[in-house]
Amino acid sequence: MFCTLPGFGQAALPPCVVPQASAKATPTDVPQFYDEPQFTVAGVKDPSETGGHGSDTVRRTTETLTKETVGLGAGVAKESANERKVGDQSVKVQAVKDEAVLRANVAREPTNANWHHALADFEEKKGDSLTAVQEYQRAAELTASEANLFDWGAELLLHRAYEPAGEVFGKGRRLFPASVRMAMGLGVAAYALGSYDLAAQRLCEASDADPSDEKPYLLLGKLQAVGSGLVPGVVERLERFERLQPENAWATYYHALAVWKRREGHPETVAQVERLLERAVGQDPKLAIAYLQLGILYAEQKDWPKAIGALQSSVKVDPELEEGHFRLATAYRMRGETGKAQVELEIYQRTAKKNNNQVEHDRREITQFVYSSRAQADEKNTK
Repeated sequence: MFCTLPGFGQAALPPCVVPQASAKATPTDVPQFYDEPQFTVAGVKDPSETGGHGSDTVRRTTETLTKETVGLGAGVAKESANERKVGDQSVKVQAVKDEAVLRANVAREPTNANWHHALADFEEKKGDSLTAVQEYQRAAELTASEANLFDWGAELLLHRAYEPAGEVFGKGRRLFPASVRMAMGLGVAAYALGSYDLAAQRLCEASDADPSDEKPYLLLGKLQAVGSGLVPGVVERLERFERLQPENAWATYYHALAVWKRREGHPETVAQVERLLERAVGQDPKLAIAYLQLGILYAEQKDWPKAIGALQSSVKVDPELEEGHFRLATAYRMRGETGKAQVELEIYQRTAKKNNNQVEHDRREITQFVYSSRAQADEKNTK
């Protein structure tokens, strides 16, 4: 099943293509957000209500992908906002820290998108996320630049308003088809809504938009690490990532993981995966997750001594790697070493509880937007 929300599309996944248009717009050719959004943000939920689609693994992955995608806004915004044209003067918008001054500037120049964006940044840092999203929206509607649209979508994504975020990123991608981060935002929103295949497709397209940018590959790697299947084209793109960055252990690891996923009916790929994983830990001896995957590979072959060795390395490098402890306990049990198995199982349980508590704490730190369709809001207002 494919998502049919605005901006996502439907039907069979198209082949990845490299957009030809530029993602950058000059002040004279910046389009306006002339079509009204089909949603309205009405408030926020109690932060203890975590929301999200699917299992805890999916929620964790969604939050990881979201955090990394939202972080894409800060660097570009800093570059574009350090000095902006405001009215007839060029001013350092980000240097304005006083709320009263910001609000006075917005009141004096209500149609200047830069002041609304600066106020949104201020409100988000202050913790007023509802006002922040309204100001990001106003900035994007006044000047639909790539930066303004992305920051609006990222704010929605951060606060788990995944459908509206998909709508905004979809609009941004239509206006800026070569934008890597718009495609990434669409991919993360699709994943949060339960469409793994579509998410992988969007991230493939993001990597095609700028093959030298490692960020889409890293998100694609994290995505396929938790997916049950393999979307056509993923292996080729992660292989390209390794080819472009041959010394990058993460590139080698994610390529190995993608090949591993297609081993069914291709037994020759197991040897390739082993070589890639050994190369990854050679490139970065601290990459615990690569040792873990080596342990999984050996365990599937029932080579328990090798599996135990690799899994021991994984938890030695990263004692907080809960899956490493769990699989090591299983390997010990298969070898009849029940005492060692019990020790590892107890470590796994303590580690899992600690990690889950941290995840829940992080979730409570971020409020969740309440939103509804524009049509429902308009109907309610007319009654």
